Amino acid sequence: MLAVDDVSMTFDSKMPALFESIKPGDEVPAGTPGAGENVCRRCGGSGLVDGSPCPDCEGTGIVTTNVGDA
Repeated sequence: MLAVDDVSMTFDSKMPALFESIKPGDEVPAGTPGAGENVCRRCGGSGLVDGSPCPDCEGTGIVTTNVGDA
């Protein structure tokens, strides 16, 4: 049986990698089954809002979203 400390250590060690793959505007982390790249709704894919980098996609024009409901 695992001790609480063992579970916490494993969980904590995986969290930074999960959050590194999530950008502002993403609904899910990259690589999530049923997800894919999509055009940012806020900037329409241009990467700019009022002449500045879009805060939702960080200027890329692309976000990761769920593409299927399965």
